[in-house]
Amino acid sequence: MSTISDVAKAAGVSVATVSRALRGVGRVSPGTRERVLEAATELHYVASPAATSLVSGRSRGIAVVVPYFNRWFFATVVSGIEKALREDGHHVLLIDLEGHTFDTRLRLTQNMLWKRADGVIMLNIPPAVGERAILDRLGIPVITVGNRQVGWPSVRIDDAQAMALATRHVIGLGHTRIGYAGMVPSSVTHLQTPLDRRDAFDRTLAEHNLSCPPRWVLECDWTAHDAAEHALTMLADDDRPTAIVAASDEIAFGVLSAARRLGLEVPRELSVIGIDDHVHAEIFDLTTVRQDVEQQGRRAGRLMLDTLRGHEVPHDHDELHGVELVVRGSTAAPGASRLPPPVRAGSHQRAQVPQQA
Repeated sequence: MSTISDVAKAAGVSVATVSRALRGVGRVSPGTRERVLEAATELHYVASPAATSLVSGRSRGIAVVVPYFNRWFFATVVSGIEKALREDGHHVLLIDLEGHTFDTRLRLTQNMLWKRADGVIMLNIPPAVGERAILDRLGIPVITVGNRQVGWPSVRIDDAQAMALATRHVIGLGHTRIGYAGMVPSSVTHLQTPLDRRDAFDRTLAEHNLSCPPRWVLECDWTAHDAAEHALTMLADDDRPTAIVAASDEIAFGVLSAARRLGLEVPRELSVIGIDDHVHAEIFDLTTVRQDVEQQGRRAGRLMLDTLRGHEVPHDHDELHGVELVVRGSTAAPGASRLPPPVRAGSHQRAQVPQQA
């Protein structure tokens, strides 16, 4: 097996020059680089990642920290990051912090990162006490995706804007009896997006003198299966909402499944809207607020590469990506049949269903 010394001897240059030429860094003339590449090809030389790491002081690995890898959003962001990094010879070191239950997660430790990662990209995870100190101590760059953390560059959407857009859509169609799907248990403290979207939903209703009674708020673990199970109880009640705003498309899929099992017509008897434009949203004919998830991953990856190349990325860099309403067949004006009166702000009394003539 050929070594880097063999390539250096064949090309008539030093080992350090071979290393720089093969990595595409440093001052190496085009002629010298071509000579090195020809020698490496003839000798079938393949650079050892471990050796390259020792020479450069870098692992060329970027730790991508996720709370759940088996969710569409996180997998799609990681895919975008990977596509950006591999263009520059870097790779993803995936760190999945998913715990045994939805409301728990593993702790990020120094051993997960030390000498393994040149940088860290954190997906929708506010650092717990002590974790930020570890990252600061390691002295490697950190970029966040999905939420804003003071002192670190971020790539995200405005969750409040996305939720307001979804909620205003159903209000604009004439709905006043509006439920919400996507509340998380109070024990969930490691996710910010569910809290931000719920707050924006309540504020948007209040702006239109509306409110959502607790019985129309669906709590779940943000999976379609769990949302479907919980939505059955809400939708089986005669006093149900005419529209449901779901905090994500996966939750909306669960609501649609529950409606189908109960024989409810969508959208005549129930309108449903989500957020994301999940890869299956069009198949389900789901109205949603679209975000380009993969592009956010690509941008985070490129920002990390810029940082590693020495280009300054301000610590307060907050890159907001746009969202857009995508109207499909899951939302429409309330059905023509007579409806109970709307639930107005300040009134959480159970509305009486008028007698049919």
